[in-house]
Amino acid sequence: MHIAGVQTVLPDHRYEQAEITEAFSRLTDCDEALLRRFHQATGVQGRNLALPLADYAKLDSFARANDAYVEAALDLGEQALIGALRKADVPPEKVDHLLFCSTTGLATPSIDAKLAQRAGLRPDVKRVPVFGLGCAAGASGLSRLHDYLRGWPDHVAVLVCVELCSLTIQRDDTSIANLVASGLFGDGAAAVVACGRGPGPEVVATRSRLYPGTEHLMGWEVGDHGFRIVLDADLTSFVEQVLAADIKAFLADYGLTPEQVATWICHPGGPKVIDKIVETLGLPAKALDVTWRSLREHGNLSSVSVLHVLQETRGRPGTPALLMALGPGFSAELLLLHW
Repeated sequence: MHIAGVQTVLPDHRYEQAEITEAFSRLTDCDEALLRRFHQATGVQGRNLALPLADYAKLDSFARANDAYVEAALDLGEQALIGALRKADVPPEKVDHLLFCSTTGLATPSIDAKLAQRAGLRPDVKRVPVFGLGCAAGASGLSRLHDYLRGWPDHVAVLVCVELCSLTIQRDDTSIANLVASGLFGDGAAAVVACGRGPGPEVVATRSRLYPGTEHLMGWEVGDHGFRIVLDADLTSFVEQVLAADIKAFLADYGLTPEQVATWICHPGGPKVIDKIVETLGLPAKALDVTWRSLREHGNLSSVSVLHVLQETRGRPGTPALLMALGPGFSAELLLLHW
């Protein structure tokens, strides 16, 4: 599989972190000083949101929030898909397979059904909507495109990820997990066009890793007001315990060590997780500069983030790269690329 085009799209409503902190404290009656401390600790300087800040007070039910999700997801997804197709110089009617991933809203017919019609894809396009993979979905989606194109190398496959994390706001939740999440997650969409043959970075191999008994580390609790964040304090220590060994084993199967990987494309899960990845793998200080910049400028965009990092990365021709993301399950998705 060759990655022919990547396009990230962010909503027009851009705010500095301090503005979001102030608005969220008013919505939730949280102590602003405490909230500011949590928000500053994320390292996020600003984010793009699906709605103007003033409109979040109107999201008084799951139904209203989900209606806003459907409208914004269609608009952002369409822009990302058309942008990626243009970058790849592929007309919409050439797309054979569309994989859509999101974990921040629901729709039936699924978003991809409407998106395919808006973007001008063929009526016989194969569609697969995926819900629930969270932050791992960008990497997992690329892996599933790779699987498809191994069987159909002459086809064109497209991945679209849309995450509107701000629309999951829980005004009655004053847990530490929700306070951290309110300062960490942002909104956006990304699309990737992939072909069995052609120019662009090549996906050489993929690996999925599911860790049994870790469902409590990350996910949603679904209630009357929609999605309530689950984010366990033990997440960082668990990443430290298991991730480096799994990455090294994956690379070793292809005759590589972390030192031989020229480019690292990592999902910006948060400062502590990024630090642990660098520390446990012994990476150079600048190895995850693009990941840090994505987090700082846009926050954690869930499944969209690793695709944004991919878009902003310039690998050295002829060298290996590793793309990774972590998500609910708890799970890890790894891809070995050749630039």
